Amino acid sequence: MLLAAVPVAAESRSAERMTPLLQEVRSAPVPFTGSDGRSHLVYELWLTNFSSAESVVESVEVLGDGQPLQKLEGEALAGRLKPGGQGTFGATLPPSVQGLLFLHVTLPAGTPVPQKIGHRVTARVLAAPPGQQEITDTGGEVTVDRREAVLIGPPLHGSGYISADSCCDAVRHTRAALPVNGHVRLAQRFAVDWEQLDEQNRIYAGPQADPRSYAIFGREALAVADARVSSVLDGLPEQTPGQYPTNIALEEADGNSVILDLGQGSFALYAHLQPGSLKVRAGDQVKRGQVLGLVGNSGNSVAPHLHFHVMDGPSPLDSNGLPYRIDAYQVTATSPGTAAFDVAEEKGTPLAIQPLLPAQRITDALPLDQLIVQFGE
Repeated sequence: MLLAAVPVAAESRSAERMTPLLQEVRSAPVPFTGSDGRSHLVYELWLTNFSSAESVVESVEVLGDGQPLQKLEGEALAGRLKPGGQGTFGATLPPSVQGLLFLHVTLPAGTPVPQKIGHRVTARVLAAPPGQQEITDTGGEVTVDRREAVLIGPPLHGSGYISADSCCDAVRHTRAALPVNGHVRLAQRFAVDWEQLDEQNRIYAGPQADPRSYAIFGREALAVADARVSSVLDGLPEQTPGQYPTNIALEEADGNSVILDLGQGSFALYAHLQPGSLKVRAGDQVKRGQVLGLVGNSGNSVAPHLHFHVMDGPSPLDSNGLPYRIDAYQVTATSPGTAAFDVAEEKGTPLAIQPLLPAQRITDALPLDQLIVQFGE
């Protein structure tokens, strides 16, 4: 018996569209509390211009669980977008080029950290036909990494320390993306260069080229936790302050250094220590507050300082930076900013700090950029 043909309804299918500007977040943000008492998210949005002509990024809106958190456009956007491997920033992506948009979201007080982050990007894609060049796409969605930022003690003791190039918008650290072992890494995403002011608010007093002129030179670098020493590098010479050294080998960039294994996938780097001052060896178990070595000017350094950061692996380069919290310290003043700090570091002139009276006692928070900090009572 022949059966009558039964018409089958065509399956519905979603409409396809071209997305010439691709979005991706490769390293999910880890929320943390800053010294301002607010929650912060620091991460990078990769934008790929998958077209044959320039694309101009006009605005980027950060969405938290679908709700607007932050919008960047104009100079604020152009100053954060950098084509991969380039030294300059700008809102225009050349054809077939990837760029990193370095994002820092500060949540309003009382706002819960979102479960997911997404992005709404508006751009002008010049390769598209006339009348179709303006596009707005939503993408780059990622689940926020809910791990708790590691809690540590202070890496130094005393007063007058400056959190130079600290989180979250300092270009020397937070935006130091490097191609390492087949991956783009940002080990210094949350790095800080600790320098120190003397009683006249000078970074150094005396000959600029003499490291002993600097207030921080010779200070004790302290273990921030009970930990195991992962690696040690010693024997590299002091550099002459006032100028960056040349021909520094990649493995010597951090100078004499110590890396501590803090446990649970977190490692702490202490860089630019004095040669011969290191008091620990790889494999040692150290206690919080134990002296690891003395602050110096070895490696790729222009002035004596303690470079400190926390990362997700034992390599100072082949890892990604992690936020952390210092359990207790005081903010005694604020710096006028990076430009004024750079002048004071170069010329040895007093830094015109703004004292805080009374000093702010901070607990369980990451020191933000350009603060004057006291560790210990």
